[in-house]
Amino acid sequence: MIRQHDLVEKVKSYDPDADEDAINRAYEFALKAHGAQKRASGDPYFSHPVEVAYKLTRYKLDVASIITALLHDTVEDTEVTLDDVEANFGKEIRTLVDGVTKLSRLEGKSENLNQAENFRKLLIAMSEDLRVLLVKLADRLHNMETLNFIKSPEKRQRIARETVEIYAALAERIGMRGLKDELQDLAFAELYPEARESIVKRLDFLRKEGQAELDKTLSSIRRKLDEAGLKTVEIHGREKRPFSIWKKMENKNIEFEQLSDIIAFRIVTDTVAECYQALGVIHAEWHTIPGRFKDYISTPKSNGYQSLHTAVLGPGQQRVEIQIRTHEMDEIAEYGLAAHWAYKQTHKNMKDGKQFRWLRELLEILEKSSNPEEFLENTKLEMYHDQVFCFSPKGDILAFPRGATPVDFAYAVHSGVGDTCVGAKINGRIVPLRTKLKNGDQVEIITSKTQTPSPSWERFVVTGKAKSEIRKYVRTSQRAEYINLGRAVLVKTFKQEGHEFAESMVEPHLPAFNKKTVDDLLAEVGEGLISRQQVADVVIGEKKPAASPGLLSSLSNPFRKKKSGGHTPMPIKGLIPGMAIHFGGCCHPIPGDRIVGIVTTGKGITIHTMECETLENYSDAPERWIDVAWEHDQTDARHIGRLRAQVSHEPAALATVTNVIAKEMGNINNLKITNRSIDFFEILIDVEVRDLKHLNNIIANLRAKEVVQSVERYQT
Repeated sequence: MIRQHDLVEKVKSYDPDADEDAINRAYEFALKAHGAQKRASGDPYFSHPVEVAYKLTRYKLDVASIITALLHDTVEDTEVTLDDVEANFGKEIRTLVDGVTKLSRLEGKSENLNQAENFRKLLIAMSEDLRVLLVKLADRLHNMETLNFIKSPEKRQRIARETVEIYAALAERIGMRGLKDELQDLAFAELYPEARESIVKRLDFLRKEGQAELDKTLSSIRRKLDEAGLKTVEIHGREKRPFSIWKKMENKNIEFEQLSDIIAFRIVTDTVAECYQALGVIHAEWHTIPGRFKDYISTPKSNGYQSLHTAVLGPGQQRVEIQIRTHEMDEIAEYGLAAHWAYKQTHKNMKDGKQFRWLRELLEILEKSSNPEEFLENTKLEMYHDQVFCFSPKGDILAFPRGATPVDFAYAVHSGVGDTCVGAKINGRIVPLRTKLKNGDQVEIITSKTQTPSPSWERFVVTGKAKSEIRKYVRTSQRAEYINLGRAVLVKTFKQEGHEFAESMVEPHLPAFNKKTVDDLLAEVGEGLISRQQVADVVIGEKKPAASPGLLSSLSNPFRKKKSGGHTPMPIKGLIPGMAIHFGGCCHPIPGDRIVGIVTTGKGITIHTMECETLENYSDAPERWIDVAWEHDQTDARHIGRLRAQVSHEPAALATVTNVIAKEMGNINNLKITNRSIDFFEILIDVEVRDLKHLNNIIANLRAKEVVQSVERYQT
């Protein structure tokens, strides 16, 4: 156990004016309070607070922090009260000890509630004084170092997971990279011991095999800096930690051998000017690797980190990662917030956690949240950038992948809510359904019993549940529509032939069309994949279809010329016979647009405009492109053109828009208000038109109206 004298001398080594008497009194007070208590390791319990206090001396923390570390378990684990602490050490120490103690009073509660309450109270205490967090991090570090003495594997795993998810992330947030690395690697050893052992062995091998090359690179950099007059700078090799290597391998799905930054070099200078001078020397001597230079000196990271990062092809054409910073920047990079005490910046605002934006935002959410478990989930959002956490109007919290939208939120609540979603309010303001959610957003879904999922939603939702629900509904609803349409078409066709249509008439002939049910046949008739006249010929005239592919070509090609009593011809020429056709919902092509066909597996051919951004996805697959064009005899064909208009929020404005479209012989197929404000509202309008000229006439006439602020063709 660390002796009293050693602790005092360590503090006085960086703070000669430290209150030696106060430290001695705290040491003796805690030693007496803990008495004969033992830890799981069998060591005297008091060895723990002393170790925590000693760990804080590496960050050169003030006497109040050291005393807090010595006393941090007395109120929880002994007969000592907060009043006793205040009577002996003053109000400041009482507040700090209380802040840390609150975090340990929940051991008997459930795991989730315990973790949630602890973290909730930690943030409150941090907001008052960040030294509470520093003590807690040192406390967690020593607990992780002695984790192996805990007998329960489940408890060890839980503590290790909590360490990675919360405490290591918090250490990173306040810039304490060294402490973060220690916590992560200790947790890594518990959670994935085999993976860590494998990486450590590889690092050992790399270190032995590459030492000569490392020394060569180091001496080469040293020589060039000396020649430039930078003889006082320090140069160090830096090895990536096992946990960081594992995470990078996992996130990027790469092998150990593919990592290029396992070894990097750090150049430490006296001044900022020397940093840029050293950078110039490095870049003048070796070729830089494009895209790898970052200047965190002129633009520091949010946690205060400053450094120049670059990568060059060094000696032997080996890729070399280099960081350049001053001594003070190096201290802050290692010790983060704690380094400010070492540089005598101990004024009040360095202790006050409210200076950190991310902590302020969490505290604002905390004020509105009464459930500690949901608050725990929300607080993780500020430490993990690949997730988004949002609130429902009732305060429930839901987690989503980054890029999620209100539609994802709606389906996460319930599939029924998703299916009937017509709009959303984010933080009380109506927004388009494709709006990306941000951390801490409160989302309210607006529903309507008459609403159904739109196939276009699938293009912007990101959750698997939302995508699968939309696809399922669209498949089901489209099939139902095709069945109804097929039935109506056959009823009319049979009537023209002098017969009453009945499904029982069709059933015996299903094998001729290679169908199992009548609905299967009706669906393909409705979709235009099988000719209604052919069904009539087979069923009424009891003619059997010709062998495939001759008959099937004629049946499934909906683009053949119109015959008496047959289909209206489709307006595209140049198509492959037998392929189904779809018009891209992203660009809504209409006659007059330059178009192209894309072969889509399982869907047939999708028609896009040549300007459609979706085509970029197929730039590497020229074999899927088909040269198509519009037929010229399309006087009666109607096509969907989509408009986006911004209209004044005043009486009769919408009527003006619809009247203009009606006068121009356009038919509104769908209309949706996507955004609304006090002065304007934005609407998407799907209009049935003959061709591009027809659509442009409608746009021109809309623009002439005073209530229409803007209108344009909308293509996503």
